[in-house]
Amino acid sequence: MKIVIAGAGAVGTHLARMLSNDRQDVVLMDGDENKLYRLSNELDIMALVREPTSIQGLKDAEVHRADLFIAVTPNESENLTCAMLAKQLGAKKTVARVDNYEYMKPENKEFFQRAGIESLIYPELLAAEDIKTSSRYSWVRQLWEFNGGELLLLSVKMHDAHPIYEKEISNKDNQLVGHTLKEIGMAHGHNFHVVAIKRDGETIGPHGDERILPRDLVFFMTTKENLAEIRHLTGKDDYPAVKNSLLIGGGKLSVRASWKLATIHDSVKIIEPDRKRTEELQALVAPKTMILEGEGYDVDLLNDEGYGSTEALIALTNNDQQNILACVAARRKGIRKTIAQVENLDYFDMANDLDIGTIINKKMIAASHIYRLLLKGDVDNVKMLAIGNADVAEFVVKAGSQVTKKKVMDLHFPYGVNIGGMSRDGHSMLVGGNTQLIAGDKVVVFCIDNTLKKLDKFFK
Repeated sequence: MKIVIAGAGAVGTHLARMLSNDRQDVVLMDGDENKLYRLSNELDIMALVREPTSIQGLKDAEVHRADLFIAVTPNESENLTCAMLAKQLGAKKTVARVDNYEYMKPENKEFFQRAGIESLIYPELLAAEDIKTSSRYSWVRQLWEFNGGELLLLSVKMHDAHPIYEKEISNKDNQLVGHTLKEIGMAHGHNFHVVAIKRDGETIGPHGDERILPRDLVFFMTTKENLAEIRHLTGKDDYPAVKNSLLIGGGKLSVRASWKLATIHDSVKIIEPDRKRTEELQALVAPKTMILEGEGYDVDLLNDEGYGSTEALIALTNNDQQNILACVAARRKGIRKTIAQVENLDYFDMANDLDIGTIINKKMIAASHIYRLLLKGDVDNVKMLAIGNADVAEFVVKAGSQVTKKKVMDLHFPYGVNIGGMSRDGHSMLVGGNTQLIAGDKVVVFCIDNTLKKLDKFFK
């Protein structure tokens, strides 16, 4: 598949790296030679120094042969322009990054499709939705919803104790630690599935003899009505409900997050150090959002306005280290739900070692949205999990596809692939070995170690 990426910024570079590893035919174009020089030596891609809005530049990139054209420069107008030009020059599918919420409204989708742009991505809006979902429950590390929230994939830390925290939390109430997945399945198998375990930086595919250990990050697939049982079995009954959230940093992501969080939390506060920006925020954020002027690491301010009146601290500055440290400090103060924006992938292991909570990475969120367009099967949703070295996809089963011809246990999926749940006629359920998939089913597939692309032959 030939893919042309316009823009060698953070998102474009991440996409080029990911698609290069996936052995796609990738052209990365940008007008800045300095941005491309290192990448051209490091990755198996074609780096082209051309302005993305140049017709000749697009012709030099051979967009007429492109299966997918991705415009992700920092400039919204430039993205829209070059995506429309690429479509006119013959690109099969086009995607453009925007930062105008109006463009994302459903009533405008047809307008952009007529203009030649199949899909728009707004990374801050996608990330805000992830923040909202993950902040629903203080005891859940990360949460992904399917079928309108009736089917859930969630990760839960089996042991939150860490020597830097003032209060250690024991596993004495955790009824899963020390037991094998076979034992757990026999006792609770109809209510949830363990689809993966992350331990010591490695994501492990489940097998019956695997034993859950302290400090494991366990991924569960379940239905909404069984969520309380997982909470109880993992010893999290004493975790408070999240009613108030405190955001550090007043950037675009915090603005979009304020609107999402306002629908589920009683109060939302934003701390921003720049006075001019705090004044601008008043007109941008959701109604009743409180704007505070100050630094996110000002302990006195946080003690007065944050720690005592919040159950969720969400650090969204442009400084990864500051975000991580803010979450560490919050957890030392007893705040159970912490979320940090971490854009540098090299910091992920450190963030996990410090148990900072949920990690938000806009590059990976945008890449998830785009990667869906590369799959040949009918895919509604793709999530690349920053903390799991894994992907989750929601496939729609087609009539006559390979998955309809045998029971799940006989399909011989690649190692690391696990169908956790599905929805049929709007009803959500778990998937077992004896399940027979039929056309129209929506199945949620958990994939470890870049196995997602290998599923095309099963679902196309």
